[in-house]
Amino acid sequence: MSVQKKTIKKAKKEAKQAVRKSIRKHPFIWIAVIVVILVVLFIFTPTTNPLSVQLSFDSVAEELAIPAYGPKDTIIQHTGYTLSYCEEHEQPYWVAYVLTADEVFAGESDRNDNFREDPAVPTGSATLADYKGSGYDRGHLCPAADQAWSAVAMDDSFFLSNMSPQTHAFNAGIWLNLESAVRTMAAQNQEICVVTGPVLTDGPYKTIGANKVSVPNSFYKVILDYYGAEKKAIGFVLRQDDKGKLEQFAVSVDEVERITGLDFFPQLADAEEQQLEANFDVKLWDLSDFSIKNTSKKYGYDLSSNGYSENSAAVAAEAKPQNFKEQVLFFLYKNFSSYKLQVISIIEDFT
Repeated sequence: MSVQKKTIKKAKKEAKQAVRKSIRKHPFIWIAVIVVILVVLFIFTPTTNPLSVQLSFDSVAEELAIPAYGPKDTIIQHTGYTLSYCEEHEQPYWVAYVLTADEVFAGESDRNDNFREDPAVPTGSATLADYKGSGYDRGHLCPAADQAWSAVAMDDSFFLSNMSPQTHAFNAGIWLNLESAVRTMAAQNQEICVVTGPVLTDGPYKTIGANKVSVPNSFYKVILDYYGAEKKAIGFVLRQDDKGKLEQFAVSVDEVERITGLDFFPQLADAEEQQLEANFDVKLWDLSDFSIKNTSKKYGYDLSSNGYSENSAAVAAEAKPQNFKEQVLFFLYKNFSSYKLQVISIIEDFT
């Protein structure tokens, strides 16, 4: 060992001995110092991602799409989407994903119709036998067409955990129209958060199969455009017997929350969440059917270069700390925010 390393080792040893001696001699002072440090960390640790205003597809946007959930909820991630599984009804409470213009215009993977049980559901998902002869379609929640950008994503969309029993008229009718409109919205706004699922709060329900898969009366979708300068949100609630124009069924996100009991977009700042979820303007959304050729032309998307023309809105940069303050806040958020939220929760329980 070199002389320099020996000197450093000796200095470290002496420093540790000095600290131990000081702690034994002045224990209350050290306790006070530790308490002060913990209080300072608690005060300055943000509980929401300090970089969340700088959206990026791979991290912040996906986090933004996820509804509120608890430690007992069964949350499952597949390529392209995340879901919360409801064992009682053998289908998801919600399916959440981010849909981008690049994805809807990719459209390369053929539909494979590989319907199958989901091995990721710990209690077991619905089965093919549950649907066989039931008279109901295996209705996608995250549509296969939204996953055509990847062969793996397309295949994952056929897990039965991503299905709800739907009448064929509904599945091939107004629900299909809404799915197509959502792809147009993604092209219009470049990137949107989508949450969709059955309404499971107005039972009792008819059931199908040995696993008693509930047949929902209604379904919902909520869409958030947090990409552009004009942030906006909208919801839709459709009964299985509904027909007509989609505009008739547009509602606020708050209304969907009231009907479903779910909490959408909890990562938003409270004031912003309240404003976006309480209001909607259907005129701000393009509800027309999606067509790769026609929609790309309409919104200036160049299919040859896979991007918008120069006069279109710029793509958001990946969220990264831009200065020392953001670096510190992001470090605190990543390492301490969960503990702060637990403390706040405990305090709220006692007040």
